[in-house]
Amino acid sequence: MPAVPSCILDPLREQFLALLPPHVDEHPLGCHRPRIDDAVVFDKLVEALVFGAGYERIGDAACSATTMRRRRDEWIRLGIFDALRLAALDAYDRMVGLDLADVAVDGCTTKAPCGGQCAGRSPVDRGKGGMKRSQLSDGAGVPMVTVSAPANTVDHVLLPETLDALKDFAPCRPR
Repeated sequence: MPAVPSCILDPLREQFLALLPPHVDEHPLGCHRPRIDDAVVFDKLVEALVFGAGYERIGDAACSATTMRRRRDEWIRLGIFDALRLAALDAYDRMVGLDLADVAVDGCTTKAPCGGQCAGRSPVDRGKGGMKRSQLSDGAGVPMVTVSAPANTVDHVLLPETLDALKDFAPCRPR
């Protein structure tokens, strides 16, 4: 059973795959396993997002959790996910409509036990690794932008960056 109905997922997948540059196999001997199709990995990542499950639970013989992580990181480096986020917001705005008259920004501190680029000492968890997330939502609560920083970052410092991330989104014209 698919995580999202095909009437929604198929156009989104096609739009996403069109953003990807063609993959060039640079292995000199060509003796390694063939690359898993981008559409398969995309569907698995959507499953992980929809069900809120870890990659290990979603991964199977068709696509492992490691492949999902590697491809996700590759697509993030290429800037594909930000383009997809903007396309999804635009599609949502056309179909349902975003309430941009009232927007809300809020921050939260979460754990980051494995560290990472954004992790820092958490002021609320005895100095363990943590992250601060600042999120902007429209009037109906639809998340539009999330900015991450080390846990000891003050909320008001993240506000300009959170608001600036919204400038890339151009809402559709009023109906």
